[in-house]
Amino acid sequence: MPTADVLFTGGAVFTGTGRPLIDHAVAVTGDRITAVVPDAEAAAFIGERTRVVDLAGALLAPGFQDAHVHPVSAGVELLMCNLADATDAADAVARVKAYADANPDEAWIQGGGWSMDHFPGGAPTRGLLDEVVPDRPVVVMSRDHHSTWANTAAIRAAGVDATTPDPEDGRIEREPDGTPAGTFHEGASDLFAHVRPPIGADLAYAGLLRAQEELIALGITGWQDAWVGSGLGGVQDVASVYRRAVHDGTLRAHVVGAQWWERAGGLEQVDEMIRRRDEAAGLGAPHRFTLGTTKIMVDGVAENQTAAMLTPYRDAHGHDTDNSGLSFIDPELLRDIVTALDAAGFQVHFHALGDRAVREALDAIEAARSVNGATDGRHHLAHVQVVDEGEAARFAELDAVANIQALWATHEDQIDELTLPFLQDGAEARHYPFGDFVRNGARLAAGSDWPVSSADPIAAIHVAVNRVAPGIDADPLGGAHQRLDLPTAMAAYTSGTAYVNHREHDTGHVREGYLANLVVLEPNPFALPVDEIHRSAAVATWIEGELAHSRTA
Repeated sequence: MPTADVLFTGGAVFTGTGRPLIDHAVAVTGDRITAVVPDAEAAAFIGERTRVVDLAGALLAPGFQDAHVHPVSAGVELLMCNLADATDAADAVARVKAYADANPDEAWIQGGGWSMDHFPGGAPTRGLLDEVVPDRPVVVMSRDHHSTWANTAAIRAAGVDATTPDPEDGRIEREPDGTPAGTFHEGASDLFAHVRPPIGADLAYAGLLRAQEELIALGITGWQDAWVGSGLGGVQDVASVYRRAVHDGTLRAHVVGAQWWERAGGLEQVDEMIRRRDEAAGLGAPHRFTLGTTKIMVDGVAENQTAAMLTPYRDAHGHDTDNSGLSFIDPELLRDIVTALDAAGFQVHFHALGDRAVREALDAIEAARSVNGATDGRHHLAHVQVVDEGEAARFAELDAVANIQALWATHEDQIDELTLPFLQDGAEARHYPFGDFVRNGARLAAGSDWPVSSADPIAAIHVAVNRVAPGIDADPLGGAHQRLDLPTAMAAYTSGTAYVNHREHDTGHVREGYLANLVVLEPNPFALPVDEIHRSAAVATWIEGELAHSRTA
């Protein structure tokens, strides 16, 4: 029997599904797992050069995979005016001032990360920025990337004023006389695209590498990039950033890129997406980077009332409005688009947040199946914040995957102050219905939407299991019946996302013959009370049999 290069012993092993194995060892030779055996058989794999890793009671698991993340823009924001750690409105403004003072030669101040719940109505004003940066344009994206905060100099540079109409896919917050107030939602953010400086290729590349460091440190060894196109955070060509990393040998994780569907365009985009998919395949590194997925934004977000709902939003007095959110693509056209993409062998990754958007996405998948028959598309709906009760069962029927961002499934200021008060009675009960998905046989994948929220899988898994974030004194959002058990939540972040990424044949499981993409979690989350899962953390990450990150290194 050949000896192993690395042998993990002394801890539990989560294999990708079910409860962890106890008293088992995992042998790694080269880049592959070569054995999962009882501890009593482990000695046979130890040779003179075997590195024996004593887990000391920690948990060994498949490397996490993030099913919905934006690493390039996240990394760029870490290198620019980063407001993600601001504690309130005053702190956000102070951070803009500090960045501007430290970078006097930057013609435009750009960045992102501000939180809507720090500002009245979720809409910061231009005046706050004018007080600290009156002489240069400032444009900073919200944490969720669905809104832009701009100062007067930026608004003037863009040629936007009281006469500028709201775009069809967005909204401008306005002062009483119609003058832009400083916040631009959804497509209105694009009003700055023709004047704001693009993010340079070197900065975008540095952003990807910085993001990769952050993700690997959290135990993440693969992901699906949910926006591979142009425009996100000012990055002009995300695919070229990945191609450069593949060429340079700096991309360590395996990445599925979701090509961005321009919602103003039509079916002519399919041929171009096929060309880009083939170009990525020509890199000769299919285990590193592929472009076989298309990302479609069906709607917006609930906190700025652009999520597509089946019922009207309410105003601050509890009265129905004439707004039920935005469907960015006509539902009939959406069905045609998804049918064409499915026929061309693409997976479709939907942003579908409101209950109407979920229905429209599922209707599109159903239409594609009626024309093309069942395919191996593994189409998935991300966010699924509000889901009508009748729609939960359709996921399994249509082989659609629920791509959950579990960290959001808790009471907190943004949902309690900017969302629930403006929805119809009973809407909370339909929020993030993870339990319903499982009971109806749906597959789950899990992601973070970083930099919208933390990329830490353990933080998200804690909320998935508890439906309450640490430190929050509240009932479980949507009810205790929507909780997931720990094995199911862990599976969503490992084998579930591996399935979505068409990588379940060699990743997502601790299994003989699979790539040795592994994470060590300490303390073992399965050994903790469920309300203490958040105390667990990634202490070591292995990629293809090599130590990629260690907390003690």
